[in-house]
Amino acid sequence: TQAVCLRGVFLGIKHAVGAMRARGGGAIVNTASIAGVWGYPMLHAYSAAKAGVVNLTRSAALEFAADGIRVNCIAPGGVATPIVGAFGANKEAVEAALARGQPVPRAGQPDDIAHAALYLAGPHAGFVTGHTLVVDGGAVSGPAGTYRRPGDARSGAAQRQRFAGPSFEQG
Repeated sequence: TQAVCLRGVFLGIKHAVGAMRARGGGAIVNTASIAGVWGYPMLHAYSAAKAGVVNLTRSAALEFAADGIRVNCIAPGGVATPIVGAFGANKEAVEAALARGQPVPRAGQPDDIAHAALYLAGPHAGFVTGHTLVVDGGAVSGPAGTYRRPGDARSGAAQRQRFAGPSFEQG
């Protein structure tokens, strides 16, 4: 896990920087995971490796900014990728389970991650470096069950009675 998830990223950066310096700069986009920003039980080595990618990204961003090289990271959450079917899992059941585990009520798709990478690699992120963009449907914003779903009985007045404080809802 450490060799692939962390050392592989380190070596990728190391070998890309020379060519980027020769061209006057560039953008590196690493891939971590929400496990790197929010720990998961029984995924200790994976979580540690992905947290290492997050901090390696920050360190590299500081080291190479003067060379015009931006270094950022994406931390995907639950994404319905084609590999789901390779394990014999029912794609629809997996997507439904992923959707239940985050505030945005749908599974992440590969295009969600690709669009984040295009942003971080492109000119619109020209002043962004050392950042980890979490693409997870809001999963790391709070534990499952603490967010509302459409038609949820915990909305409105009932929610305000349960918790003191202002609400974004009218009423």
